[in-house]
Amino acid sequence: MTEYLLSVHHDYSKPLFDEGVDVSVLFKAVDEFNKRVTAAGEYVFAGGLEHPSTATVVDATKGAPITTDGPFAEAKERIGGFWVLELPDLDAALARAAEASAACGSPVEVRPFQSE
Repeated sequence: MTEYLLSVHHDYSKPLFDEGVDVSVLFKAVDEFNKRVTAAGEYVFAGGLEHPSTATVVDATKGAPITTDGPFAEAKERIGGFWVLELPDLDAALARAAEASAACGSPVEVRPFQSE
């Protein structure tokens, strides 16, 4: 089994949800997805992230750490949340990502963790 990161991407240059979208429906769909992957024994960890403006970058590559407010890279699209799931293969991860994308209403990127 391999652990996969399913990351939810948001375009923070525009409103998070289209006008008229009932976010409670999305939250319920995500909750149902979480219950399915938990019941299947695939759930490892998940979480939603605060707005990128809340980020702090720490750089200690040249000695004393330097901290700066804001996200590391200039971009309009950022990770808004994620799941870590343990799945048998990439096909299973892509199938779960399709479910996750439909549930949360955003694109979901799939990446396997490096093997130990």
